[in-house]
Amino acid sequence: MAYRAPLDDYRQLLKHVVGYEAVADTQKYAEAGFETAEAILSGAAKVAQEMVAPLQRIGDLDPARLENGVVRTPKGFAEGYHAIAEGGWVAISAPEQYGGMDLPITLTTIVNEMISGACVSLNLTTLMSQGQIEALEHHASDAIKEMYIPKLISGEWCGTMNLTEPQAGSDVGALTTKAEENGDGTYAITGQKIYISGGDNDFASNICHLVLARLPGAPSGTKGISLFLVPKLIPDDNGNPAQPNSLKVVSLEHKLGLHGSATCVMQYDGAKGWLIGEEGGGMAAMFTMMNNARLGVGVQGLGVAEGAYQHALAYAMDRKQGRSETGTIIGHADVRRMLAGMKADIFVARSIALANAVAIDMAKATGSADWKARAALLTPITKAFGTDTGVDVASAGVQVHGGMGFIEETGAAQFLRDVRVTPIYEGTNGIQAMDLVGRKLMDGGEAAFALVDEIEGFAESVRGKAPDLGEPVWQACETLRETLETLLSMDMTDRFAGAVPFLRGFARVLGGYYHLRAALAEPDSATERLARFYITRILPEHMGLFAHAKAGSETLMALSPDDLAA
Repeated sequence: MAYRAPLDDYRQLLKHVVGYEAVADTQKYAEAGFETAEAILSGAAKVAQEMVAPLQRIGDLDPARLENGVVRTPKGFAEGYHAIAEGGWVAISAPEQYGGMDLPITLTTIVNEMISGACVSLNLTTLMSQGQIEALEHHASDAIKEMYIPKLISGEWCGTMNLTEPQAGSDVGALTTKAEENGDGTYAITGQKIYISGGDNDFASNICHLVLARLPGAPSGTKGISLFLVPKLIPDDNGNPAQPNSLKVVSLEHKLGLHGSATCVMQYDGAKGWLIGEEGGGMAAMFTMMNNARLGVGVQGLGVAEGAYQHALAYAMDRKQGRSETGTIIGHADVRRMLAGMKADIFVARSIALANAVAIDMAKATGSADWKARAALLTPITKAFGTDTGVDVASAGVQVHGGMGFIEETGAAQFLRDVRVTPIYEGTNGIQAMDLVGRKLMDGGEAAFALVDEIEGFAESVRGKAPDLGEPVWQACETLRETLETLLSMDMTDRFAGAVPFLRGFARVLGGYYHLRAALAEPDSATERLARFYITRILPEHMGLFAHAKAGSETLMALSPDDLAA
């Protein structure tokens, strides 16, 4: 089954659901209206469908491998990557002064989803470069920016992010990689990093690693961490890759999925690096890249969900088994239920991601603190719900295939294997949920309540003309408001105990809001019928989720380790 970019869905969301017109109305993005967006997305869709999608199965069956210290990528990956790079799709939101298009991150988000839906293993490469560009733009010296950013934007060079060590996963402060001054403004970096996506490849002329390390005498924990740019090949005075650096790929991780992507164990042996940002400011600089990546990873989950859904839908439309009104299994109620749930949740995850991107664009274009707070609030929801949706939809896709879903030749299982890591990396979804109920409520819930007010106000305005849709969304929003108030009265242990169900419940209410907006924009359509399915059959899940969120920690923590082992 070939991947098809869902361009009609993007048009619907941009025009009727997530408020993209506000972005196009700003002075900064005045030239990025719907006509420009249409041209950008149509061009990217052509590359995704024709050049990238054929690599999905190839990368799984012919995985990346390490030969004599050199990573060899699957057949066709180089050509696919160059098609992305030459089309300018690596970093369309990057600054014009370095060769980017300075387009809204909303459009980058859609492009990333299309590339992920076509072949998520290849998308990992561009996603890491995008994050590195943003980190360098905000924290690097002018000399570093001028040498590295144009090469990353063009795709000539690729970027990576090096955080994790065997003993330091989510607890980044436990890292042991060290940095020592060379006396010439550079540093010698020594240590080992694991899980490095795209740590090497055979299609870029240089690989640029952002590496977290600790300087001598630096305090323990995250406050003592600094960030360094460590290239595979040290550029000469003209910016051309020249001298090999003292680093190597030790091995490739043996993974459940994403076989086309080289996930490397990297060794640094006094490798030359340049400080990015201030000493001890490594986490602040890296979070610039990680926040970019969290939106990107949420969209990766969404892209895989779309690919898995299309694959399952095609099978259900064709597979004949039992008696049904259609003659195929899509006529069976349970199969119809699964496909409708998949499609409805893809709509929700896509709406949340694009609303998040719109908030980022509005914050950048206007400098508004309110838009910045909205973007920060939506980021953990985008990442967690987007990746959970990827796993749920891919799993349902296997189920739609029945026994054939468990057979590798159908390709259904690959979507599930590929997407399963996304709820883990760039901060596990549990960490995202704790961030939502912790750091994101440090303003007393101001940003969250502002979003609740928006949803409730819209639902209130349509309760008269569409009570069967508006009323349930209004009621769900009221429950969200009450749950927020309860959480704000709790200590952090109690909040954390219910953080994951709270985030999912919040996403459920957002889903009701976005489906409602879409339904009112397109009455008597497939869009309205899907919204009605979601609001009547899926939105009610929020009640159980919020009850869990408000339950505190007592019954959870009363279960001792011995109880769990009994």
